[in-house]
Amino acid sequence: MDDYRRLADRIADDITAGRLEPGQRLPPQRVFARRRGIAGSTAGRVYAELVRRGLVVGEVGRGTFVRAAPAGPGGRALVEAVTAAPVNLELNYPSAPGQSELLAPALAPLLRPDVLAEALRPAAATGTPAAREATAALLATSGWRPAPDRLLFTGNARQAIAATLASLVRPGGRLGVEPLTYPLVKEIAARLGITLVPLAADEGGVRAESVAAVHRSAPLSALYLQPTLHNPTSLTTSGERLRQLAAAVRALDIPVVEDRIWSFLTDDDPFAAHAPDLTHVVDGLSKRVAPGLTVGFVAVPGARLGAVAAAVRSGGWSAGRFAVEAAARWIGDGTVQRLVAAKRADAARRQRIVGEELRGFAVRSDPRAYFAWWELPTPWRADTFTAAAAAHGIAVTPGPAFVVDPNRTPDAVRLGLASAPEPDLRRALRTLAGVVRGTP
Repeated sequence: MDDYRRLADRIADDITAGRLEPGQRLPPQRVFARRRGIAGSTAGRVYAELVRRGLVVGEVGRGTFVRAAPAGPGGRALVEAVTAAPVNLELNYPSAPGQSELLAPALAPLLRPDVLAEALRPAAATGTPAAREATAALLATSGWRPAPDRLLFTGNARQAIAATLASLVRPGGRLGVEPLTYPLVKEIAARLGITLVPLAADEGGVRAESVAAVHRSAPLSALYLQPTLHNPTSLTTSGERLRQLAAAVRALDIPVVEDRIWSFLTDDDPFAAHAPDLTHVVDGLSKRVAPGLTVGFVAVPGARLGAVAAAVRSGGWSAGRFAVEAAARWIGDGTVQRLVAAKRADAARRQRIVGEELRGFAVRSDPRAYFAWWELPTPWRADTFTAAAAAHGIAVTPGPAFVVDPNRTPDAVRLGLASAPEPDLRRALRTLAGVVRGTP
């Protein structure tokens, strides 16, 4: 194992054992390097590895801090005792009542020996004809429908993103993204040797003129965008802004990866409706159905089908045949649509809880979304608030986890609303509101 990883393991052990507490600041990298007798570049790799593992958060000009984790029974509370069951507002996987009972019937026919033998065969990236037709119907909106013969299947939506980016951006290439982006995309980019370039955005979404300006400074290989219920802000880009962006990417011939993983909560048309020949639409079943048995999808422009399929195969990201067969049955018998309807209603209830418990605070969200972006009042910082939340057994995601430009670290946190039972969610939000009314 590399030396920097062994050092990262030791610090990780200290964090797990409580010898380093949430919110505690690590020494500056140059001091760490001097104490350990290592090169400054090695210290940088240690800290980067800790960030990658989600154990610390680094803020330019402030330092590197131990990230919050659910506190153990002995954790110190700032206002009240830590609950016996920590509330995780980092995880964000919705579950509908009676979900397992809904899913089970479609799996029963797959357990027949003759059917099971076929379902356990290796699957191609193109899936099966039945799966392609079912998925095309699932992803269709009033203004867009993917061609079934342009659909590819992966193990999950994350793998779909990785394969699509690998097919579009060579190592050393530049990928334009929103200023706040999906943390996993940051990790994928690091592994693929891709440089993320933040694009200018406002309340309407990414600005088209920013794409042109950034591309002029150094060519972009592609864009990665979440125009529908953007994670973490819940922003949905307006139709007019989508048309402006489409005109910009067509003029510059820049391909786009559109992440639609939360789009099932809306009826909005995708960006692909405005630039179909350049847009790769990524989606999946992890949020619609369940994370344990899932499938990712990529709707690919026709000319690029072979390149993305090759990336899926070379990365080992093909979906399992059993999962593809199950997905086709769940879509075909209406199970997925019933789950979507239940989760839309669930998200709306949870947003009402946010509105009630965090009334008066600067919370950005959408009534349809499963997350909220809380801009903390002065003097709270993301790291200190995350640590204070952890002391109450509440895990939240600090804003810097989504930041692309390290010089811009928002004092905000993302609240994932989907996973905690509603009574726990309400209690957690009420507790956090009490914490933020105090002082760090």
